[in-house]
Amino acid sequence: MIVATIRDRSRSPADGTAALASGGSTISTGGGLTDRYAAALYSLAGDRNELDLIVDQMDGLGRLIDEAPMLRRLLGSPLIDVVTAQKAMHEALVAQGFCKTITDFVGVITANRRLSALRGIVTAFAALVAQKRGVILAQVSSAHPLTDVQETLLRARLIEAGYAQVNIQKHVDASLLGGLVVKIGARLYDTSLKSRLQRLQYAMKGAA
Repeated sequence: MIVATIRDRSRSPADGTAALASGGSTISTGGGLTDRYAAALYSLAGDRNELDLIVDQMDGLGRLIDEAPMLRRLLGSPLIDVVTAQKAMHEALVAQGFCKTITDFVGVITANRRLSALRGIVTAFAALVAQKRGVILAQVSSAHPLTDVQETLLRARLIEAGYAQVNIQKHVDASLLGGLVVKIGARLYDTSLKSRLQRLQYAMKGAA
């Protein structure tokens, strides 16, 4: 079993430190909570020569969260106690074939009462990996999971827009109703039905 602790400093100064120690590995970063957890996992994976495996499994964890409504309810419920949440998460991850590093990492997040931030940590980890590898990260939110054809078309459009080396990080957000929201760095491209309806509502109010 990993001897792992993450000092959760969600209220710490901008130069806060998050430490995930397995034999004394410590990293420091000035980012937010999700960034600190992501950096801690990246450091641990590097120390264990598991980086490629962890990158692949974190991507899989993101897909699992997006495609499993019951898991999303578990992440978002403030009523489930820590012990029950740890047991449920461990059983779910083991059943899906996730490695011990991932299951233990999620266990630490759960123990720190930060399970609701897990999806954000997955996204932050993907962004960190992309930065380290010199790849542009496109965070794509859609109302439903993208099909292979839709993802291929999206990638083609991104290449046409000048984003040749791009890693697409997918996220399902049912509140969008339809369409896509694509975030690349500070740029946001919103073609969601939700935004179009909001713009229509504002226009109708203006015309009233």
